Amino acid sequence: MGVEFSGLAPIYYQIIMKICGRIVRGELQPGDKLPSVRELATQYGVNPNTVQRVYLELERLSLSEARRGQGTFVTEDRGRLLQLREQLRQDRIGTFLDDMREMGFTDREIADGLRPYLALAGEAE
Repeated sequence: MGVEFSGLAPIYYQIIMKICGRIVRGELQPGDKLPSVRELATQYGVNPNTVQRVYLELERLSLSEARRGQGTFVTEDRGRLLQLREQLRQDRIGTFLDDMREMGFTDREIADGLRPYLALAGEAE
């Protein structure tokens, strides 16, 4: 079935970010079982070694835990998951601001440009 990957980052990292996105959106809950290495490799159309690296990295980041004979599970550490959510938010906002500033927009122009979008989403002051 395969998924399209960008050439801008390693495939394993892109898969990690997809899984992190699912966690932040609440599609994956604390304690949920992640697919087996083979299942995820088939789902993304990648080598099982790539998925093994994904799972090792998620565990290193304290976002998952491997349980011998049972599989890999999303961490139940809600504090760590909240930290992930905040980290991703800050990363995306920082990237957006860097890109806008690189194009020559001032902070005031950026804020003024965002207001209509936030108002449409019901998020305006």
